[in-house]
Amino acid sequence: MNTVTLWVPRDAAALAAGADEVAAAIAAEAERRGLPVRIVRNGSRGLFWLEPLVEVATSAGRVAYGPVAADDVPALFDAGWLQGGAHPLGHGPTDAIPYLARQERLTFARMGVTDPLSLADYEAHEGWAGLRRALGLDGDAIVQEVLDSGLRGRGGAAFPAGIKWRTVRQASASRKYVVCNADEGDSGTFSDRMTMEGDPYMLIEGMLIAGLAVGATQGFVYIRSEYPHAVATMTEAIERAMQAGFLGENVCGSGRAFQLEVRKAAGAYVCGEETAMLESIEGKRGIVRAKPPLPALAGLFGQPTVINNVISLASVPLILARGAAFYRDYGTGRSRGTLPFQLAGNIRHGGLVEKAFGLTLRELVFGFGGGTRSGRPVKAIQVGGPLGTYVPESKWDEPLDYEAYAAFGAVVGHGGIVVHDDHADMALLARHAMAFCALESCGKCTPCRIGSTRGVEVIDRIRLGERRAEQVVLLRDLCDTMQHGSLCAMGGMTPFPVLSALEHYPEDFGLALPTERAA
Repeated sequence: MNTVTLWVPRDAAALAAGADEVAAAIAAEAERRGLPVRIVRNGSRGLFWLEPLVEVATSAGRVAYGPVAADDVPALFDAGWLQGGAHPLGHGPTDAIPYLARQERLTFARMGVTDPLSLADYEAHEGWAGLRRALGLDGDAIVQEVLDSGLRGRGGAAFPAGIKWRTVRQASASRKYVVCNADEGDSGTFSDRMTMEGDPYMLIEGMLIAGLAVGATQGFVYIRSEYPHAVATMTEAIERAMQAGFLGENVCGSGRAFQLEVRKAAGAYVCGEETAMLESIEGKRGIVRAKPPLPALAGLFGQPTVINNVISLASVPLILARGAAFYRDYGTGRSRGTLPFQLAGNIRHGGLVEKAFGLTLRELVFGFGGGTRSGRPVKAIQVGGPLGTYVPESKWDEPLDYEAYAAFGAVVGHGGIVVHDDHADMALLARHAMAFCALESCGKCTPCRIGSTRGVEVIDRIRLGERRAEQVVLLRDLCDTMQHGSLCAMGGMTPFPVLSALEHYPEDFGLALPTERAA
């Protein structure tokens, strides 16, 4: 009797839904029935409403079942799922599930397909191809490839990655660093975590290529402290890569060195700001540094430093493996390639959707997300994290790209999308943004530290109806001061959700609706 392979995710979202219990139940039931099975703990495909999503290897390919609970396992065996048998939890061939089939998975091509810690699996699915090509190029050629691809920082700032790399490469210093900002703190975001838990060697390869490009020999991955599974997986992956010769003093026998270490973050949202992160890695309190000097010239320990987020670095191996033109052919305008959009909040089909820039918010929320989980109308969609704008319905058909969103005062950010139905109180959500800033501010600059505290007070007075017209003017002035006077995006972006809520949902603040509102 042939051994059948089943994949049960080890991703944190799947674990929260009971994946460990499901894996144990499958093993126990197979043993009871005398059926030989092999269970592989893969990463998540990103269809979170179906987790745990169990896949079974059949003669017709991998067949998906989910969401599977431990109690469902005996009935699934009875239905012949080891041969792809029909069952109410069955979804047919995994790759044919519409949610997956309509994506352009470039960075996430291996996600859920491989054993995250298997070097053999990684190599069998185009792993290390980019690194091997990079080892045959000089640093200038690697930088040019990244420049030509059009890759921009996926952490939110959208600064061209190649320009940052070129600045570090051209800087004169005895030591340079590559730092990955994996302190993913935005609400509704999880693509960084999925990458580290589900395809860690891709991030390692991207950081290696960055090191080769700029002449850095040391890298750090700064991982959010609330991500214990990501910390454990990255630590284990680095150790295995070191033993296999991909890290260390002689990378792949090239004579070039690159060391990589994990640093657990300090548990503060502001440490996601690049200079506060550097302070934290150096063992100091995470306080924002004034710029200039830029980290590319004086970063970690005062040395030139490449700082990119997880998805930025994870996009690099494919660019080097297939060439800049391949990646650049996806996207629109100056927004090239793909972005893993993350659907969260009150949404029926929450999860990860990797698509080329240019699709619309309506396509994402309704075409992929299926509308609200509550079944009620969508009222507000926040794009770009807790400090992102609430995008009104009049803009849901705008193309999702950096310039189009900037044109109407919004940000794409890290690709986080949080949906609210018509029960949402937008004044309360605006207050939450100010309270969040007050709680998480590093305290270095007055507009952020004091402005956010005063912002909470002003919104409270508006909600209570105390001289509303005067308080609205005061709130707008306060937001202007925070936006233009804060040291970093923590204070500078807090006005985005506040002003957009005030602009598009005035009735929630007790204000009269205008007879005609511009789109």
